[in-house]
This record gives sequence, C-alpha cells and structure tokens, in this order.
Amino acid sequence: MKYIISGKVIKGNGYGRKLGFPTMNLETVETNLPPAGVYSGNATIENKNYRAGILINPQTENKRKVEAHLIRWSGDAYGKIVTLETEKFLRKYKKFEIEEELIKQIEKDLQACE
Repeated sequence: MKYIISGKVIKGNGYGRKLGFPTMNLETVETNLPPAGVYSGNATIENKNYRAGILINPQTENKRKVEAHLIRWSGDAYGKIVTLETEKFLRKYKKFEIEEELIKQIEKDLQACE
C-alpha cells in the first residue's frame, strides 16, 4: 500500500549526516503512517522529484519520526515542505549496535531505492 506523507523539514539530531547519509526530518501531522521500517519511494521538494529512502521510526512518546534521504539532492531544506510517497517496503526497523553494520545496510537500502 502506498502512503503519502507531507511535512515541513525540521532539524534532526544530525546522525544521518554524520554517517554520510543526510536525511530530511519531517514535522508531520499524519495519523495514518505506514508501519515502522524502511521504504523506497519518491520525494517532491520545490516542484522537483527525487528517489528516496524513507525511514519510519517506531513510536516514541506518542510520536512517530519520519525521515528521508533524497538521492542526488543537495541544498538546505529546513522549513520547506516535502511530500514523500512510499513505493515498496524494504525491511523492518532495526536498531544497530555497530555503526559500520548500519552504514552497510543503509548502502544496500539506497541501492534498492534507485
């Protein structure tokens, strides 16, 4: 099932950028989010479309965190509206204890998104 998620880009914790995969964190008001996990999909920002890896984090404090890495995007997105469309479920959400394993998994996920 496809989901459309739209929201304003807000400041995150910078962890994706630290790993080499900057993400856009969305401030969403969506209540019908897909299950936690990693999805391939599309993103639209400033009337341009990009392939995207989309992460739906598990619920914490009655909130779900949505973030996306836009393939071949560069620039400052803070405050801009991004619309994400999930296309395919890639895998369940998983917490990694070793950063190198997480980086390898993100690389695989993004290859599946292209």
